[in-house]
Amino acid sequence: MLNQYDVVVIGGGAAGLMCAIEAGKRGRKVLLIEKNKAVAGKIRISGGGRCNFTNIHCTHADFISENKHFHKSALKRYTPLDFIELVEKHGIAYHEKTLGQQFCDESAMDIIDMLVEECTQVNVEIKVMTTVETVIKTGDVYSLTTDNGNMTCSSLVIASGGVSIPKMGATGFGYDVARQFGLKIVDPVPALVPLTFGEDYIFDFRKLSGVSQDVVVKCGKKTFKEALLLTYKGLSGPAILQISSYWRSGMEIIIDLAPGQDVFELLKVAKENNAKQEVQTALSLILPKRLAQFLVEKSGIEGKLADLSHKKLEIVGRQVNEWRLTPNGTEGFAIAEVTRGGVNTAELSSKTFESSREAGLYFIGEVVDVTGHLGGFNFQWAWASGHAAGQFV
Repeated sequence: MLNQYDVVVIGGGAAGLMCAIEAGKRGRKVLLIEKNKAVAGKIRISGGGRCNFTNIHCTHADFISENKHFHKSALKRYTPLDFIELVEKHGIAYHEKTLGQQFCDESAMDIIDMLVEECTQVNVEIKVMTTVETVIKTGDVYSLTTDNGNMTCSSLVIASGGVSIPKMGATGFGYDVARQFGLKIVDPVPALVPLTFGEDYIFDFRKLSGVSQDVVVKCGKKTFKEALLLTYKGLSGPAILQISSYWRSGMEIIIDLAPGQDVFELLKVAKENNAKQEVQTALSLILPKRLAQFLVEKSGIEGKLADLSHKKLEIVGRQVNEWRLTPNGTEGFAIAEVTRGGVNTAELSSKTFESSREAGLYFIGEVVDVTGHLGGFNFQWAWASGHAAGQFV
């Protein structure tokens, strides 16, 4: 027996929930399908359990896509202030942290409960622990078979996300559906992910594990100023997660470990004032002690400042202000916060998110080739893309 709906949304994450809500507001009969035991898994764990649900400084420039214009329309039509208005309507306490990030005061569950309540108010039906097995289109109707019943709809929305964090159930389902209907895919790769290094550095990084420092990191033409964290496997922290979305295999990254300070000049002054001081001791005034020692050893220049020429001090200074590294990879999809790449935006309407090849087929959220920076931007893309599609499905 087939259950008939106007709209079926596959994926109960941020984008899927928002789309279902907006479609329900229009009086559409909506079913939202989630294969996990509860909706909104990524919301639940985001922001250390407090959900960094948006960023007030969000602009189109905070996103990566092969089409740098595609996401502009949706982001303009549904802004961070629009989502904050919804949060305030439900009386959820929140606060701003660094760089415009908005967090719940209490728990990410406040956002989840809000979205589920909004679904309930507009009669959205939610089926959890339901896996879609096949999707077939006959005429203008999509037929779905699942392990929890079969259904049909005139509008099918794919909001199944990318392939990052597979332990939470992430799969390539959305890409498979896109390919089934002839849509092109931009190769998915891990983004917002720690970087790893070869044997030249890995043993040193293990000794430095846990050291953190505010830095400026550069890859190609892109620069981020945030915190760096050295780990047992390589480099992490917000600065590295940000730059990882722009890094490609073989590319070099350049890290300024003392932003705004000319370390060569500082060492020259230190030499004048305390010539008997060891160079690593002088560096430890601006860097964590273990990191200062490591960089001095890496430069091959050690000893008292009095015994070091300006040329050697310049080499040490450059090691700090321009630490050049070539990662050998990333920690992969298992750790990546999001997936870069996905359904090619050339296949979709930037207004409705409908496929240009198949009427009634929509793709929203992370499954699309639009990836935000760290700090609430990917949630804003989920809200904006889900809201946009919800007006038309």
